[in-house]
Amino acid sequence: MKRYDLQKKLHGIWNRRYLALLTLAAVLLTAAAATDRAAALYILTGVDDTAIVLDGKAKNPDLSSQMVFVTTGGKGYDVTLAPKQTVTVRRDGQTQSIESKKESISKLLGRMGIVPSPLETIAVDLSGPGVVITVAEEITYYDRVTEEVTFDTVRVANPEMKKGTEKVVQEGADGVRSSIYEVVFSNGQELSRQFVEEIDSTAVDQIVEYGTAEEQPAPAAVTTNKQSAIATVSKNGDGSGTLTLADGTTLNFSAAKSMTATAYTAGYGGADHCTATGTTVRVGTVAVDKRVIPLGTKMYIVTNDGIVYGTAVAEDTGVRGDKVDLYFETYQQCINFGRRGCTVYILK
Repeated sequence: MKRYDLQKKLHGIWNRRYLALLTLAAVLLTAAAATDRAAALYILTGVDDTAIVLDGKAKNPDLSSQMVFVTTGGKGYDVTLAPKQTVTVRRDGQTQSIESKKESISKLLGRMGIVPSPLETIAVDLSGPGVVITVAEEITYYDRVTEEVTFDTVRVANPEMKKGTEKVVQEGADGVRSSIYEVVFSNGQELSRQFVEEIDSTAVDQIVEYGTAEEQPAPAAVTTNKQSAIATVSKNGDGSGTLTLADGTTLNFSAAKSMTATAYTAGYGGADHCTATGTTVRVGTVAVDKRVIPLGTKMYIVTNDGIVYGTAVAEDTGVRGDKVDLYFETYQQCINFGRRGCTVYILK
């Protein structure tokens, strides 16, 4: 579900920098034809989330921007590890560590007795001091791509213009943007590709001012689940505890997380009515990074300035890190809410 464009209108482009996932000092590059065969699919994640997928179909893939080569069977190139590198291999819930020799990743896996199946995917992460290899039938990674994009139309209220009138104060122009997508590979095939955020763009927003001179005062800032505020919070030593609401309701939680909340609604910024879990969006639907909060998790959310979003369920993806996207019924409610710090109580 796309929702960054709406956030862009509300808050501007997020200035995020991601870890560079290639450490050239950790590898010695070879341009010799590979002799090892690997039946599994390789995914190599590169600088600023650039990713390249090698399935053996491309005869001469352009890997110059990544400067790393992986064998895919038949003809190709390989990553040759420097000696005495710490290599962590994850597969089937098991984690093994081994010290590398001057050898390819394929040979190292063979030395460990790991023979990937054609339905498995191999993700190679060279971001840290050691190498992390994940072998699984389902792999989630982030891909940075350059793509054409149409301009957005931003409507801005002008209290000095008569209600019912509007004018274009800036013409829009299409452009090219760098975007991050969350990609899931399953059983050797791309299962889903979901827009996460825009890094930069040459597109120019069209800005339309509309008059509000005769408008009545705006409604209350936010309409949420209309649940009671928290009266007391009782915490245990392990981070769990109990919420007591103003109406007397008690909720047990296993943890409390400090996060950033952003509002979204269907029909704006590319957001539609269906979530990543197949449910229909509604107040209480929350998008999460499933590595931080698993899908299906029940929560109680309150902003740091006292707005009660209330009980919610993690049903969608498309955000990264300690952030949540909260669904609201109207675009105006999203504008009013904007982005706020919040506490997310993970309910038992």
